[in-house]
Amino acid sequence: MTHPAFEKLEKNFNQTKNLEMKTLFQEDKNRFEKFHLELDDMLVDFSKNRITDETFSCLIELAKEKKLERAIKAMFSGEKINTTEQRAVLHTALRNLSKKPIFVEDVDVMPEINRVREKMHHFSDSVRNGTFKGYTGKPFTDVVNIGIGGSDLGPVMVVKALKKYKPAHLNFHFISNVDSTDMVETLKDLSPETTLFLVASKTFTTQETMMNATSAKKWLLAAFNGDEKAISSHFVALSTNKEAVVKFGIDAENMFEFWDFVGGRYSLWSAIGLSIMIAIGYENFMDFLKGAYEMDIHFQNAPFEKNIPVILGLLSYFYITFYKAETTAVLPYDQYLERLPAYLQQASMESNGKSITKEGKKVTSPTGAILFGEPGTNGQHSFYQLIHQGTHLIPCDFIASIFSQNELENHQNVLLSNFLAQTEALMKGKTLAEVQEEGTPAHQLQHRVFDGNRPTNSILFDKMTPHALGRLIALYEHKIFVEGVLFNVDSYDQWGVELGKQLAKNILPEIEDKEKPLAHDASTNALIERVRTRRG
Repeated sequence: MTHPAFEKLEKNFNQTKNLEMKTLFQEDKNRFEKFHLELDDMLVDFSKNRITDETFSCLIELAKEKKLERAIKAMFSGEKINTTEQRAVLHTALRNLSKKPIFVEDVDVMPEINRVREKMHHFSDSVRNGTFKGYTGKPFTDVVNIGIGGSDLGPVMVVKALKKYKPAHLNFHFISNVDSTDMVETLKDLSPETTLFLVASKTFTTQETMMNATSAKKWLLAAFNGDEKAISSHFVALSTNKEAVVKFGIDAENMFEFWDFVGGRYSLWSAIGLSIMIAIGYENFMDFLKGAYEMDIHFQNAPFEKNIPVILGLLSYFYITFYKAETTAVLPYDQYLERLPAYLQQASMESNGKSITKEGKKVTSPTGAILFGEPGTNGQHSFYQLIHQGTHLIPCDFIASIFSQNELENHQNVLLSNFLAQTEALMKGKTLAEVQEEGTPAHQLQHRVFDGNRPTNSILFDKMTPHALGRLIALYEHKIFVEGVLFNVDSYDQWGVELGKQLAKNILPEIEDKEKPLAHDASTNALIERVRTRRG
């Protein structure tokens, strides 16, 4: 299917691709006013992008032509937009604070969502105030979340981001890697008497999670002379498989459900976020949901020209499709957001790292970008060299708060000056003439030239509160959705993670039994033999 708006955008790209952003700013003193948006205390500046007024109009026209408005309505109304798995995509229902019903197959899911959240409320309060105690009657001091993928990345990111809201008497730990080092290093300084485990697995069969949960159970039982009654006092399940949960030894009353319409990488708003609620408390958790809910409302109702997730999604699509930008960077100038890039790696790359369209055909254009990032100013002394002077065009999102959670004299001013300087430097660059005027030695002249004209978005908050973080995460969720609609891929399946897991199940018994015949390729056979030999 041809899209006239795409052809117009392509023509505009060919006309404008060599324009300099600094020239556009010189020629239009109102450029910032036109190309920034505000939502309460959140400001999003997208003026430092390689777009003109006409480019922007073409992008908006393309969104309309690709029926983005229809796609948004389909998601929020519970249609099965995850077409390969025939599932609704309703993580937004988890933060629906409107009291309006949301239906999946003619059933209003809100009563059940509210029931589980209220159950989480009572449980989290009981852990925080010490009324839910361990086997020996001591209150908990440490909470260990055992999960992987979305059952780990979301909770650990948010708990770290909102660490300032954590009660002093509780510490939080996250185990995800099946590498035994992750388990050993986490547990070595903890006391079994005061440690609570949250096992996060929808099916309660996830290999890595269940192996780690089993090892944690053994560690606990070793401290209590093998008394299985201790398990129900120290383990909680975030799952839907009641039979497997009870078989493990967990009290069914301590199982918190979630649903098929909630994908793993979008599940931190559900029972998977129990560690978050324990860490920041119910009221702050509700404020976290409120921030996301307000972004949901904005995404549904704001015209595309004023719609923050739509615009950021369109810009991302523009660079990937026309500039062939293979990479993007998310750069939070906030140490508490240190795990945000890793979280967004999964959210983006697992969602849109696809090469098949919704119709089951090979895509004809690039899709999802490789995402990476690191908190500023650390990254400036690491990979920014490549962003500034390398051969790759890497669009960047810079995120900062005006006020720190931990003010020290002048620190935040220095941090913000770096945040602001980087986006200006990437836009303006430095010419050869400017380098010469600085008296630079001749042999260094070319090395100190910066081409500039490198695109950035700036996202600025007053302070990174639970409300602000909820809004930020929802913004990226919807941006990713917009990209998926434009790419015409199913953003909510993840078949690419399956094959390696399937083959691992075949290889495991071959490692454990060295007499088993091998029928892999020569490389894999040789590597298995090496492992067999060395491990005896």
